[in-house]
Amino acid sequence: MANIFKKITEKNNTKVAIIVEVSGNHQNSYKKLENLIYDISKMGADIVKFQVYKPETITIKSNKKDFLIPKKNPWSNHKNLFDLYNHAHTPWIWIEKLTKILKKKKINWFASVFDETSVKFLERLGCQAYKIASPEVNDIELIRTVSKTKKPIFFSTGMANLNDIVLAVKNIKKFHNNYAILKCTSKYPAKFDELNLNSIKFLKKKFKCAVGFSDHTNGNAAAVAAVLNGATIIEKHFKSDNDKKSVDRHFSMKISNFKNFKNDLTGIKKAMGEYGQKAFILDDKIYNTRRSIYVSKKIKKGDFFSKKNIKSARPGFSVSPNLIKLFLKKRSNCTLDVGSRLKIDYIKKTK
Repeated sequence: MANIFKKITEKNNTKVAIIVEVSGNHQNSYKKLENLIYDISKMGADIVKFQVYKPETITIKSNKKDFLIPKKNPWSNHKNLFDLYNHAHTPWIWIEKLTKILKKKKINWFASVFDETSVKFLERLGCQAYKIASPEVNDIELIRTVSKTKKPIFFSTGMANLNDIVLAVKNIKKFHNNYAILKCTSKYPAKFDELNLNSIKFLKKKFKCAVGFSDHTNGNAAAVAAVLNGATIIEKHFKSDNDKKSVDRHFSMKISNFKNFKNDLTGIKKAMGEYGQKAFILDDKIYNTRRSIYVSKKIKKGDFFSKKNIKSARPGFSVSPNLIKLFLKKRSNCTLDVGSRLKIDYIKKTK
């Protein structure tokens, strides 16, 4: 199961990997989260991701201004960051139980980490890859701790400037080269005019690595656009269809929409094809819509080929119309009926 993470972090990977982000969509109920995991498995998901933290490992319990949640904020019903994360975090014992279920169902999983204790916990569970969320991308000690595991790393760019990304990559590369950058906008939900998806091409060229998109928009249009811009990894938050209370529900997609989401992205990727121009031939029948040179009037042995007895016509099973000049004013070495295909061998050799 580890190979999938190494594969999708390879810079030459061409297939689209979809990561189902569970985040805080558990409705504060283990049973409901377990049901979501079962629903995810029924939908044919390949990769599930958790967020592993405790309120005390991600923030400080304080009512000072820095820690208060602004009124104009999706999570303003919580007074401060500690209250929000206390409500949103997934109990670690739940994660331990759920990863066993995923293992039995042969579904790959990994997690976002936020401090050294979460890394140690996940190492004990056999976590095969790690995610660095964009607010932690400037925490070089955390990045170094994760890099030392020598397991594939994904990190988001939402709150990172170019120097942050350069520094993160530099420290990861001290230990290995299995990493991917996820273009991200840290708005929940994010609006289309805030995405700047053209930067995916810039990141691929600049860092010569796999680049994906951490999607915080509603719907699938942005993810499709990301794939068109070269993204090979799409991370998106999903929720149970009846979820009306989870902290991330307002920008999460219903799990019942996963199959359509996956089909849209894989379909778009297939439609992109390869660079360059070529005719895509499904079978010989397609040649009925092309042209080739056929005998249009009976030709006797020794007759000259001319535009009066050969012509360009459909279908395309004879020689190309581009070769007609090779036949004109040359004699035929055999008798040919109307509708016969031409061959270069039919031209009489001259001494």
